[in-house]
Amino acid sequence: MGTQFLTLEGLVSDIRAKGRYSFGLDEVKQQLGLSGNALNQTLFRLKNKNKITPIRRGFFAIITPEYSRQGMIPPNLFIDDLMLTLEKKYYVGLFSAAALFGAGHQQPMEYYVITEKPALRDIRNQKLTVNFYVKQDWSENDIIQMKTDAGYINVSSPELTALDLLTYGNFGINRVFTILEELIEEMKPSDLTRVARNYSVTSSIQRLGYLIDKEIGNEKLAVAVKRALKDKKIQTVQLLKHVRNKGITDPDWKININTELESDL
Repeated sequence: MGTQFLTLEGLVSDIRAKGRYSFGLDEVKQQLGLSGNALNQTLFRLKNKNKITPIRRGFFAIITPEYSRQGMIPPNLFIDDLMLTLEKKYYVGLFSAAALFGAGHQQPMEYYVITEKPALRDIRNQKLTVNFYVKQDWSENDIIQMKTDAGYINVSSPELTALDLLTYGNFGINRVFTILEELIEEMKPSDLTRVARNYSVTSSIQRLGYLIDKEIGNEKLAVAVKRALKDKKIQTVQLLKHVRNKGITDPDWKININTELESDL
């Protein structure tokens, strides 16, 4: 039984003093020796005081004064702690990663995380949406350690973010295109070639190459993508996935242009 803290409120204050914004039930049980009804009642009282909020079963975020009105803290402040508790490899990706690089007009309303199998259930409630996508494997060379007020989080590089945006989910192509227009400012040709060479979804590399080359007009990055496609088997694919419309096929990238692009910039 722990003896350092007499109350959960005292333990929460100590966790915050150490720069953390979240905790798991195992930590509470170990430090306070609480379990069963006593633990649930203590958690319930702090939740009613808007001091903590559940993220998923057995894991809580600490609501600091500046976030008391929202009743939730930004996921960047707890995601690393959560994934550590779940013992899962992860990186913040897609629109959440793009926003951290300054791409996109505003912070996305939802949060996006790539993790390993087995799949995690998405977190959805009135205050928070965290979408989990599964990937078999990835290179740590493509992941950036980004500093937050709670420590460091794993974030996909701009190059990996771009490819993932064209691979996962059914995101609108215009929304993705708008993000890419800003995200390319953060990309390096050598990194793009390396990341694309190791990327398993060839159709996403083709789409990215087409968008960078023919729609955005960045020659250096387009050449970098071409270099990565050199040893890959290429087939004609549609620009807009899951739509049967047919258009003109671009011979350089073997992309069937089955939609008109409109940027929000």
